[in-house]
Amino acid sequence: MSRARVVFGFGAPHGITEGPALVRAARQADRAGLDHLSLSDHPYFGARLDAYAAVGFVLGRTERLAALANVTNLPTRPAPMLARTVTSLMALSGGRVVLGVGAGGLWDRIAQLGVPRLSPGEAVEAFEEAIVLIRKLCGGGPPVTHEGRYYQVHELEAAPVPAPPVWTGSVGPKSLAATGRVADGWIPGHAADWLSERYRTSRPVIDEAAAAVGRDPGEIRTVFNLPGAITDRPLTAPRDEAGRWRGGSVQQWIEELTGAVLEHDAAGFTLFAAGHGPTDEVSLGRWAEEIAPAVREAVAAQML
Repeated sequence: MSRARVVFGFGAPHGITEGPALVRAARQADRAGLDHLSLSDHPYFGARLDAYAAVGFVLGRTERLAALANVTNLPTRPAPMLARTVTSLMALSGGRVVLGVGAGGLWDRIAQLGVPRLSPGEAVEAFEEAIVLIRKLCGGGPPVTHEGRYYQVHELEAAPVPAPPVWTGSVGPKSLAATGRVADGWIPGHAADWLSERYRTSRPVIDEAAAAVGRDPGEIRTVFNLPGAITDRPLTAPRDEAGRWRGGSVQQWIEELTGAVLEHDAAGFTLFAAGHGPTDEVSLGRWAEEIAPAVREAVAAQML
């Protein structure tokens, strides 16, 4: 039995004054062999770095690390322009981009940017249409004409660059089904993990929608946002009373994540500090140099 490589990433500093810390963390992760860096995309907050400006800057200061907006605030970044942004980043970085996308949630704040407000149902429709159009505008081929409900382009050249992998932050049943039809990966919302009710009820929606359009559900990877502390000593209760992962020692993390891969088909993990904040330097080192290699080794041993 073969299994795709498990990916490990981390939540990076995103404050407008945290540029030096962001670069230090990115370069540390790059040297240590992590797979990706994650930045939130909330352009209505003036105290935060613009996600795509930061992604481009980080890619220019690293050699192997991929970067993604977790997840792109799609209503504020129209699909044709987002396609141009990600294909440019793909070309400049040698393909080190993941396109994380979401339908948009904080509509009161989104509307402050002058973006027309959509109903939840309309936002999901626009989200799926955007992914389809972005794929059309990647990989070369003839000029693209797209007459959709939310996007229209006429004889627009496609970039001669492959589309990046698309991971969604889908939560509701309609957006989960869209993920099954058109995406490559899923980041469960609200930092839900593999033992959560949200995961147990949501992943089958993705799988059924994928199968309905002739896709292999196993090709849609689940990459978990995972807040938690990496402690010097084992915790007696690495999960809280509600069953959410709190963290623990390096060995507790290794055992938990290995089980998540082997028993629950986890394809990757993005570490955040407890409270969903950026990862500190010490934890990032333990994550990259101790936990990730050990989990990969344990998974590989089981696959022999």
